[in-house]
Amino acid sequence: MKHNDLPTNFTYLLPSDQDREFGSVVNTVGFQSIKANCAYPVQGHPSGYHFNVAQGRVLHEYQLLYISGGQGFFSSAKVRGQKIGKGNLLLLIPGEWHSYHPSPETGWNEYYIGFEGKLIDNLFEKNILPRESTVIEVGFNDDLVKHYQQAIEVAKAGKRATQQYLSGIVMYLIGMVCYISKNNFLEPGQIERKIVQAKVIMQENLYKDIDPEILAGDLNLSYSWFRKEFKNYTGYAPAKYFQELKISKAKELLLSTSQSVKEISLLLGYGSTGYFSILFKKCTGYTPLEYRHYGRGNEL
Repeated sequence: MKHNDLPTNFTYLLPSDQDREFGSVVNTVGFQSIKANCAYPVQGHPSGYHFNVAQGRVLHEYQLLYISGGQGFFSSAKVRGQKIGKGNLLLLIPGEWHSYHPSPETGWNEYYIGFEGKLIDNLFEKNILPRESTVIEVGFNDDLVKHYQQAIEVAKAGKRATQQYLSGIVMYLIGMVCYISKNNFLEPGQIERKIVQAKVIMQENLYKDIDPEILAGDLNLSYSWFRKEFKNYTGYAPAKYFQELKISKAKELLLSTSQSVKEISLLLGYGSTGYFSILFKKCTGYTPLEYRHYGRGNEL
């Protein structure tokens, strides 16, 4: 938990009738980092979502909630006090009572997305997905985290066809859940668990620096072993992999926002805009401004 610097970030949307014709709509998406011994749920949620842990709640929508750090407990109409934690994904069904909360000793990090629609209902009616709320073990999954973060950013931007974009992300997440649950995946090996855990930590901390040696220590690994196995697994040394993630994020921000190169470099934790520009050109072949210019379809 000590590495995550992402703030609580959630959005509630108002789909139109035209959006609903697409077959699925997203009502809410967000991330919450709950520290140890902090109140839960956090304030600011509408009455239909905020709940008392002891009393639980009943939702009008489906939700996929992924725990990327910490641990806690889940209860539903079928189970009471089931222990859950990092690597677990909750599939919540509309109309079914449930409650969940992080352990006071650890807190947790949670990503969630709430959705509904005829297309989604059909998946459950055809028994493609479980008909009741359940806990699915998906393990550490940086691709899952990336898609949740992407959904949060798309919802915040509020551009045209936002609902269609978000619906595509929902279907990706559902496809992943279906694939994992149908194949009854076994827990990955110790090496893979540690490497994927490190990748998730990096993905959640793009806006600051991470020292690979400190990261290895926090994962109870020697740095030499960690560096070797990480490179074997990803093709990159840890520092290089983190750099590639930052450059990828910079490319996204250059094309999708009006932020200046200085603002982007500072946001990503680079103290010097000049250094960031040199590094960006080394990695992409373009300066940041050239990349923005050509990436948006401009010509000389």
